[in-house]
Amino acid sequence: MVSKVLLGCWAFVDVWLLAAGVLSLIMSLVWKAPNLMINFTMDASELTAGTALGIMLLITFAISIFAIVQRNHVTGGLVLLNWVLIADSIAVIVIGTYIWFSTLQERNHYFGVWQSTTPDVRIQIQEKFQCCGYFLQNDTVEFTGFCANKTFVDTLVNATDPDQFRCVRPITAFTDPMLNNIFSSTASWQSSFAYS
Repeated sequence: MVSKVLLGCWAFVDVWLLAAGVLSLIMSLVWKAPNLMINFTMDASELTAGTALGIMLLITFAISIFAIVQRNHVTGGLVLLNWVLIADSIAVIVIGTYIWFSTLQERNHYFGVWQSTTPDVRIQIQEKFQCCGYFLQNDTVEFTGFCANKTFVDTLVNATDPDQFRCVRPITAFTDPMLNNIFSSTASWQSSFAYS
């Protein structure tokens, strides 16, 4: 017979596994909704990876319930559970590393995103942050709204703090905490799960 303390510890960790799966799945689905900055920050492949990870964790939770209710002398479910937990750990490490790696070259990465996005999205971002262009006021600037024309944009270059009118600063100010929180949450889950 399994001790109640051991069973209680297992239940505690299993509830956190369930919570991680639900959170990963829900956040990946919620972030697919139209949102200017979240859609700019996270691409479809990253959100699909989060959805897949959430599903993996929920399947692992179901396997863990099946494995723990087996009779004491039947350990096949626990062996399967251990292999699935290893697969989960590898998935979390791969996804977390991918997100972490993207934070190392954030400014350059989002310049590529800025260049490849539609002019409509660039206009919306320029309006939202009252900025023109990405690194410079004359690179990939959309001349409309706040950045009404080239003359106005050229006056921003001579401003006392021209950096405040470059979109790179507010974009990375949004993306950096978001990606760091995602990475830290993934890494925290992985480290707490590894010691359980």
